[in-house]
Amino acid sequence: MATAVAEERLLAALAYLQCAVGCAVLARNRETNLAYGRHASPSFRVRVPARAAWVVQELPSLALPLYQYASESAPRLRSAPNCILLAMFLVHYGHRCLIYPFLMRGGKPMPLLACTMAIMFCTFNGYLQSRYLSHWAVYADDWVTDPRFLIGFGLWLTGMLINIHSDHILRNLRKPGETGYKIPRGGLFEYVTAANYFGEIIEWCGYALASWSVQGAAFAFFTFCFLSGRAKEHHQWYLQKFEEYPKFRKILIPFLF
Repeated sequence: MATAVAEERLLAALAYLQCAVGCAVLARNRETNLAYGRHASPSFRVRVPARAAWVVQELPSLALPLYQYASESAPRLRSAPNCILLAMFLVHYGHRCLIYPFLMRGGKPMPLLACTMAIMFCTFNGYLQSRYLSHWAVYADDWVTDPRFLIGFGLWLTGMLINIHSDHILRNLRKPGETGYKIPRGGLFEYVTAANYFGEIIEWCGYALASWSVQGAAFAFFTFCFLSGRAKEHHQWYLQKFEEYPKFRKILIPFLF
């Protein structure tokens, strides 16, 4: 019993730690960001091929939920709400690990440091979310009809579709044989610079609402803190690179900033 209480407290502490790290990332992004792709510093000499980096770094967030589903000692996964919520997490990372990398066209190698930090985060967060939902989260059987779950699920699905569609637009910016960068057009890119990041933030905010948990909220908060810095960096780069870049486009969220 004492061990169980200790783990439950540990999962809560890890969620608060994730929020604290998110605050630190947000503060750090005002000065610089651990960049990859077009923004990667030449000082990062050790790099990992882009496709391999994405598979390896996202793998923990796929493997850990699968392990919990296969485990016989995951009591909360006998409940439908817990199974659905963990499946939402699993679907995203299944796509990120097994589909997205193999749709990439080219892709610049990722600095080893950025890849390593992503592995650490996915391991940390994969454990936090999967362990909480499989062992500790308690929901009523009718939670799937609660407005918080229904709205959250709708936001999660909408955000995931925005993210996937925006990635499709980015992949198809260049025709075969073309090189260089272009201004993204279509979809939510007509309103914001980082439509793909906007979609992912909406996705995890929906997940947080549907799970109604500190652990889910901490993940959504960290995602916003990290991706808002990336979005700002992209926005500044486009403004410097293209004189004709639409000045009315917001950085991340339509009609806000």
